[in-house]
Amino acid sequence: MKPSKPAEQLPLEFQHVPSSGRDDLLVSDPLSAAISVVDSWPNWPSPVVILAGPIGSGKTHLAAIWRERSGASQIHALEGLGAEQAAEAGPVLFEDVDRVGFDDRTLFHIINNVRQNGHALLMTSRLWPMSWPVTLPDLRSRLKAATVVEIGEPDDELLSQVIVKLFADRQLFVDDRLVAYMVARMERSLDAAQKAVERLDRLALARGSRITRALAQEVLGEMTGADAPGPGD
Repeated sequence: MKPSKPAEQLPLEFQHVPSSGRDDLLVSDPLSAAISVVDSWPNWPSPVVILAGPIGSGKTHLAAIWRERSGASQIHALEGLGAEQAAEAGPVLFEDVDRVGFDDRTLFHIINNVRQNGHALLMTSRLWPMSWPVTLPDLRSRLKAATVVEIGEPDDELLSQVIVKLFADRQLFVDDRLVAYMVARMERSLDAAQKAVERLDRLALARGSRITRALAQEVLGEMTGADAPGPGD
């Protein structure tokens, strides 16, 4: 017979909100160019800046910092939603462009209004703008003039810092060796780090146990769909 897993209790649901201020931003090489652009506002090289990077790469955190600093309005570039008028009035933020979609002419007019009124537009995307489904030549021309900043995959140092911070946001403090174990075996993304920490916290609460290497091995194995490497691997 297979050994049974430890008894688990359903933990109470608590909302853990990660700290997202400028002082909470972890600086590393993959983020350095994007951080420099956000910090340099309003002295941007162009009125339109696009942050491009994979899921969980830090785009949302950077966008939140810039929105707080600039007082930008959140917009969606579809006709009839007031996005063009918002771009006339002040800075605007359009997140997840490639995921939520847009209307070519509306986005074209938003960019024009930003340029004509001396405001700024920050957009975030998983893809570079050349990969967006743009059919309007004038919009493609405007996008070519934008400043595109790529956010690379997190390195070991950044992943380690993020995991420590995510645990600290939950008032949990873990051993550096456990963090190193997770970094060596997990998907290289900040999104994966957040999911791993959340699952570890919930599983430890459910079982009434500490967060251990064995628990991390179990969670990472579930996340990758295979058994994580054993202690000697």
